[in-house]
Amino acid sequence: MPIRTNRGRAAVYRRLWGWPLKSPTHLVATIVGVIAVVATVSVVADKVVGDKKNGAGGTVVTTTNSPQPAGGNQIGVLPSAGTTSPLPTKAPSPTNEAPPAPVSTDAQLVAESWIDAWLNHPPGITNAKWLQGMERWTSKELLPTLKSVDPQNVPKELKSKVTPKNATTESVDFEADLETGKLVVTVVKLPEGWRVHKYSRVD
Repeated sequence: MPIRTNRGRAAVYRRLWGWPLKSPTHLVATIVGVIAVVATVSVVADKVVGDKKNGAGGTVVTTTNSPQPAGGNQIGVLPSAGTTSPLPTKAPSPTNEAPPAPVSTDAQLVAESWIDAWLNHPPGITNAKWLQGMERWTSKELLPTLKSVDPQNVPKELKSKVTPKNATTESVDFEADLETGKLVVTVVKLPEGWRVHKYSRVD
């Protein structure tokens, strides 16, 4: 028969609470039982939580410790001291200046021959005829600019010999005194040989 009155329930509760105190054996049995219940509840709760984490709706993330290169290329990992190498230095800028060199005899001959032809312009000579005398010693880049020169405006007398001033393996500057000033001629080394590539008059 179920207990239907409060007084009956109180009597039952008093018997339950009073049972562990009746003897040391009852007390020890009660403590062991409580510990067993708590342990069982803990195991069941851990299992339920674990099932929820590893269920169909969850994802399990596994990590593997793969070996990293000794140099420490992983982000946040400093390279080891034994594998570091110095940063490459900036390459030196190339230079267009050729090293100094003795004056080539061929360059000297070309300069003297060109100046002789440049000064050779008898009255009435045409520009085409005048250029024809210099063509073999003139570069292809300089020759077109000479087509606008009137030979009659060119000096006729050379007052000193042609003298080299600056010489490299690729070019030589020559200087000569004219009746109207100095003439500076630059002879360069081309695949076809030494040729006059530039000239200027200094009054």
